[in-house]
Amino acid sequence: FHGEQCRLLQYIDVNIPFLISLTEHYVKPEDMNAMDRILRVNQRMLSRGFPLREGDILSSGSRSVITCLGDSCRWPRSVDGFVYVPYIISPIYGEITVETGMLDISSATCVKFVPRTHEANFLNIQSRTGCWSYLGMIGGSQTVSLQSPGCMWSGVAAHELMHALGFVHEQSRSDRDHHVSILWENIIESKHNFKKYETNNLNTAYDYSSVMHYGRYAFSEDGGPTIIPKPDPYTPIGQRDGPSLTDIHKINILYNCGRYSSY
Repeated sequence: FHGEQCRLLQYIDVNIPFLISLTEHYVKPEDMNAMDRILRVNQRMLSRGFPLREGDILSSGSRSVITCLGDSCRWPRSVDGFVYVPYIISPIYGEITVETGMLDISSATCVKFVPRTHEANFLNIQSRTGCWSYLGMIGGSQTVSLQSPGCMWSGVAAHELMHALGFVHEQSRSDRDHHVSILWENIIESKHNFKKYETNNLNTAYDYSSVMHYGRYAFSEDGGPTIIPKPDPYTPIGQRDGPSLTDIHKINILYNCGRYSSY
């Protein structure tokens, strides 16, 4: 990942012109959900053309950033029925926020994040520039960037870890038009960040409270909302604390967690 690291460091070294925030002018800090926070941290990278899809997903080059067919995204299941996801974590920051994000997932699913010993495939959790992850398991040392202190929310950590487990943003799912309206006229040039995909929705209901959901003003050009829930436009969307019950339920379904019950 040497080349990747060099490209990221460029964002620190150059003089960045004034940027209109993707969220901060329109969302009060106390109202920010996890994705609002991510976009606030990543705005400089996005303005300079760094290849983050949907604001925080880095393409592996060998896989479409959204398409994960069959088991191609999943971490392998162990013979004891658990899914162990090895990780190493940078000593640059305390682990408690990241560990909370991990525990929010591990405590209610068969997915267990474990410190790496000798495993070939593992998450490399580092304080790089921005909050971002690859989609699903890509093999080898797989970076999850949680820039300190900007990304140090347990909900942000859980969001990026769910990307690493293979989950896309909630409003990207194939049935989203039944549940939200996208106000294209209010979106900045990055309209591709609102594409709809043929996703495997795991027979779950659309989840307005998913930690994977964009905020109401994501990628707003002039302060107008970009996503409006249906039928009640005042329904809160997204959250900052961690995975919702449906997020946990989807992890259990995708990874065939069996005895774990979310409802």
